[in-house]
Amino acid sequence: MPYTYKYPRPALTTDCAVFRKVKNNLELLLIQRDRYPFEGMWALPGGFIEMDERLHEAASRELEEETGLTGIRLTPFKTFDAIDRDPRGRTISFIFCGFLDVTSKQVKAASDARDARWFNVKKLPELAFDHAEIVGEILKEKGVTNYE
Repeated sequence: MPYTYKYPRPALTTDCAVFRKVKNNLELLLIQRDRYPFEGMWALPGGFIEMDERLHEAASRELEEETGLTGIRLTPFKTFDAIDRDPRGRTISFIFCGFLDVTSKQVKAASDARDARWFNVKKLPELAFDHAEIVGEILKEKGVTNYE
């Protein structure tokens, strides 16, 4: 029998900000959500961790499930923990960053994603959750300016 704990616990997710450079443009990989919340909106690929996996394993699994990409080196960035960041309840997200150095890899929506597509960071669509804030912080830390 699993241990039960009388105090509520938050959910934990991983999200992936994967970038690539095409000519002189920096692009970000986004998925179009197919489910509540934010159905139809664009977001970073990601999702809930499973009980038997580590954070980096969850990030790689979610990236592959939602976009088909594998073998991307993902590095830890930051944790986002605003109390109201997810309408489903208290959710903390650990963000990973990656860079695709070849432009020939195709992305394909799968799992709970309607679409997966690369966007110029200067022309991003409206993003679900707090993903615009996350992307903004990544770009600022990496020294990318004029991205809005």
